[in-house]
Amino acid sequence: TWASYLTRGVPPAKRMLIGGNWKCNGTVAEVKKIINHINASGEFPLASEVVIAVPSIHLLSAAAQFREDVSVSAEDVGFNAGFGAYTGEVSAQLLVDAGVRWTLTGHSERRVGFGGPGETSEVVAKKTAVAVQAGLSVIACIGEQLAERENGTTMVVCAAQLAPIAQALKVADWKKVVIAYEPVWAIGTGKVATPAQAEETHREIRAWIATHVSPFVAREVRIIYGGSVKGSNCKDLIACPNIDGFLVGGASLLPEFVDIIKCTA
Repeated sequence: TWASYLTRGVPPAKRMLIGGNWKCNGTVAEVKKIINHINASGEFPLASEVVIAVPSIHLLSAAAQFREDVSVSAEDVGFNAGFGAYTGEVSAQLLVDAGVRWTLTGHSERRVGFGGPGETSEVVAKKTAVAVQAGLSVIACIGEQLAERENGTTMVVCAAQLAPIAQALKVADWKKVVIAYEPVWAIGTGKVATPAQAEETHREIRAWIATHVSPFVAREVRIIYGGSVKGSNCKDLIACPNIDGFLVGGASLLPEFVDIIKCTA
């Protein structure tokens, strides 16, 4: 509870968001083991807000098992609001009713697709707005492919992905939005943007938001980095002034995720 936190000090006004994304991983037994390890890992820094996206089949059981300073997140959210004839969808209202407070939108794997059509930036924007309007907080993902990085169009791509989100949201909605910059060429490949590369893109994303949304939102919004973040590189990355946390894929399934959570200390 916050009462217990306050005995340790006052948390910073802008906490780092340390996110995990389990993707389509985790048997019931494996999930229990991962959660037990995280729960037994001692105090987390006040500067770290921990949010872990789990497969929808594990959302409620994971929420019941995690310690109270870890929030669970859906990995995606339905395109349509409310309840109805949307077979296979999990709407924002269903998530909120079940006590889930977060969702991802626009992860690159969903944008590219799984052997079929991927989600457009307009679909991602609609899902983001529907989720926020239902009361969820959203980690909206953007990022470029390797060819786009190499031909110098990283920010052109990021701006094209951000623009529909900005158009779909009211300025007040941004308090419930986190932007995750994930260079696609660094996701699960072992490659990682250097701190200088990541900081440069985060700074440009913040400048874009200042111009196209508002300077206040640009100052306040958390822009987190994803792309082969590990215990070995998280300290250098979190030291960058425009990196406000991480969205961690594979390493969030491993014991070293605790090291990443604690790197803000």
